[in-house]
Amino acid sequence: MERKDFETWLDNISVTFLSLTDLQKNETLDHLISLSGAVQLRHLSNNLETLLKRDFLKLLPLELSFYLLKWLDPQTLLTCCLVSKQWNKVISACTEVWQTACKNLGWQIDDSVQDALHWKKVYLKAILRMKQLEDHEAFETSSLIGHSARVYALYYKDGLLCTGSDDLSAKLWDVSTGQCVYGIQTHTCAAVKFDEQKLVTGSFDNTVACWEWSSGARTQHFRGHTGAVFSVDYNDELDILVSGSADFTVKVWALSAGTCLNTLTGHTEWVTKVVLQKCKVKSLLHSPGDYILLSADKYEIKIWPIGREINCKCLKTLSVSEDRSICLQPRLHFDGKYIVCSSALGLYQWDFASYDILRVIRTPEMANLALLGFGDVFALLFDNRYLYILDLRTESLMSRWPLPEYRKSKRGSSFLAGEASWLNGLDGHNDTGLVFATSMPDHSIHLVLWKEHG
Repeated sequence: MERKDFETWLDNISVTFLSLTDLQKNETLDHLISLSGAVQLRHLSNNLETLLKRDFLKLLPLELSFYLLKWLDPQTLLTCCLVSKQWNKVISACTEVWQTACKNLGWQIDDSVQDALHWKKVYLKAILRMKQLEDHEAFETSSLIGHSARVYALYYKDGLLCTGSDDLSAKLWDVSTGQCVYGIQTHTCAAVKFDEQKLVTGSFDNTVACWEWSSGARTQHFRGHTGAVFSVDYNDELDILVSGSADFTVKVWALSAGTCLNTLTGHTEWVTKVVLQKCKVKSLLHSPGDYILLSADKYEIKIWPIGREINCKCLKTLSVSEDRSICLQPRLHFDGKYIVCSSALGLYQWDFASYDILRVIRTPEMANLALLGFGDVFALLFDNRYLYILDLRTESLMSRWPLPEYRKSKRGSSFLAGEASWLNGLDGHNDTGLVFATSMPDHSIHLVLWKEHG
């Protein structure tokens, strides 16, 4: 057929085709397809793909693409990344999607990072770590060996672990290498705390002592308690040291002079924990920046103002049962905003501004779990068999790690948490180092450490 005749015929056919119903059009196309050969079918396939399989993600403005992607869950987005290089590029650059996904996992977000492609990598790293936690594979164990008698006291700071033993010595260990940095002769240590220059020890001989790491010399001796000293804390800025004792008292000392400034009474049980901390909230009784002392015994937590005015009165006494039928576990958390302690009833959190109980986390699994650490996102707890991570957003136990048979001190000095920043949310960098340490019957120290990312 000549070109001119073909064009005339095609125009007539087109007019007729447009006048047909949809059903008639479909039947016409079916008939034409049945008459077509391989060349025509290939031509039809190529043109249909262009007409029907349009890449909307590629054609849409980037802002609209990001808006649509926000409706998809992360796993679907990861699957979509496999469609094409263009899809992978667009999806990977959707910062808000991946940041939200990380936050939902309990991950800290650093808004200063501007690299859009960074956040998809962070999410993939977060997914791996969270899966390791859920599968109970996020940690590994190690031991420190060097003491010849039972270790009664532990304290951790900045990658260094201090241990005080019945062998009349205290040792400072580098947790990452397992090497002993310092070892000095002391009295029997029931409590220890240290910094770069000095070590402060509370002892079963009813005294507190201050030692110099570099020489091992005792630079100060604090005498006055009539019972073993179970807990110590100090502040160089205030030049104050506080100690809690089996004689039911808390003593406030001049750190440099060694003199007793005040004896705080009111406890009717052993004072097993003292914490000296700056207040971060305002109330009728204190302002941000004020120094606060917390002291705890078997049933009560007492709150004292500490500062330039040494003669202080108890501001408040907290407990979980008026009739003393419920004991507190021997660990206490205070960050200047919240007080947290565990008991047989569960985990209690008080608001420091009002002293009101904000919440009590009670689950069957929470009975008799001792508190190790408490943050914005996670809490670290343990019992005689396992170390637990509690998701504070859902109030459910999300991970556990088996522990060996150890001696669980009723005073809480022979076990402790390590690095704590991850409790406010993991960020891909703070899940390293020490998680938990406890003394063992064979005089060694059992360590639980973060396993490196796979």
